[in-house]
Amino acid sequence: MRKIEKRAAVCLLLVLALLLGSGFFAFRFVAYGGKWVSFAANRHLYNSTGQLAVGRVLDRDGDVLSCVNADGQRLYYENPDVRRATLHAVGDPAGNIGTGALVAFADQLSGYNLLTGTYSPLGAGNDLYLTIDARLNYTAHRAMNGRKGTVAVYNYNTGEVLCMYSAPTFDPADPPGIQDGDERYDGVYVNRFLSALYPPGSVFKLVTLAAALENLPELESRTFTCTGATQVGGETITCTAPHGELNAESALACSCNGFFAQLASELGPDVLASYAKKAGLTSSYNVSGLSTARGSFDFTGATVGQVGWAGVGQYNDLVNPCAMLVYMGAIARGRDAAVPQLVLKTQSALDLPLSFYLKKKTGTLIRADTAKQVTAMMSNNVQATYGADRFPNMDVCAKSGTAEVGGGKAPNAWFAGFLRNASTPYAFVVLVENGGSGSDVAGSVAARVLNTLVNG
Repeated sequence: MRKIEKRAAVCLLLVLALLLGSGFFAFRFVAYGGKWVSFAANRHLYNSTGQLAVGRVLDRDGDVLSCVNADGQRLYYENPDVRRATLHAVGDPAGNIGTGALVAFADQLSGYNLLTGTYSPLGAGNDLYLTIDARLNYTAHRAMNGRKGTVAVYNYNTGEVLCMYSAPTFDPADPPGIQDGDERYDGVYVNRFLSALYPPGSVFKLVTLAAALENLPELESRTFTCTGATQVGGETITCTAPHGELNAESALACSCNGFFAQLASELGPDVLASYAKKAGLTSSYNVSGLSTARGSFDFTGATVGQVGWAGVGQYNDLVNPCAMLVYMGAIARGRDAAVPQLVLKTQSALDLPLSFYLKKKTGTLIRADTAKQVTAMMSNNVQATYGADRFPNMDVCAKSGTAEVGGGKAPNAWFAGFLRNASTPYAFVVLVENGGSGSDVAGSVAARVLNTLVNG
């Protein structure tokens, strides 16, 4: 009798294991079936050279950025500059750019579904519409003029990324032979908007400002005299020139390092780190399934002077351009912002809608009253320093940054901000590697892209 009971117990365990295993497999099949099918070794979907041989990639206006000819060969947009401008959004023939649509969204392009797999009586492959406007990427490509970096614009209410440009780039229809050590293509497969980290320079002063507004009650009445060099914790914090007597607004407009380093030293590393985290600069955002790089602010063993430098965006500070873009959107909205998205919709070969993408919001990145004060100061930056005439028909709020990178190289140039017109709810970020002046270089790139967006 005991043998029968033991055997029954073993059988029951085996049945339970089978059910659990089947359930686990069913879950993974539903969740990841599309990824499995779109693996590059699947010759039903990929041609002999490893190119995805089904599906079209289009921009938000319906311009076909990539398609397949009758021979199963992958084709790209006819204009070579548009091809270069949209490389990191569309992808390269060899699939080296993992964030490109041809790799990241291959399952959606394949036409895969749970019932028929990749076979469909509606036709082979799907049309994948990206949120980007190829015209804006083209403008960004021309404005960057061969320099490395990234340019992005997004709608902070809906999350749609209208411009996502990364450089260096190349023509996917005529890929170069890239050799190790070739400086022209250093990091060419990296989407700098999503995956890179950079010292933020003076753009980070917006975070220091937000922390000071909420933790230093006397800030609005405080004045500071900049002589061009300020002692903070025994360390010399230098400015580009003596700025004279300043308050918080004028200190932000002239980007006085001494003023903000002093604020950072008073706030301390714990408060500064907590506000960087609150601003989302240490978060990883899920952009249509693509994870962004996490920023870092390491104050371990930092001296008071080093905390001062961190408050002006130097020391060990590293941020991701996408996270900075979202923070600009949160300041504009006065609390939170939409999470960026790259996929607008997918349709079958017969133009039947297959899926829709709902917007997602961040948590609270900045307090509403603080955002209102920061916005006013960012608007003053444009009026007093950057030049409002550079942005016709736009109400622009912005902050520039010139981030030292060492090694005898020119600083990285930043320009980030947003438009607060109700009809143009757009945030933007520009990063030019070794570009020098944030206002002059990155600001000029931003002006050209925004002019195309707003004024056509």
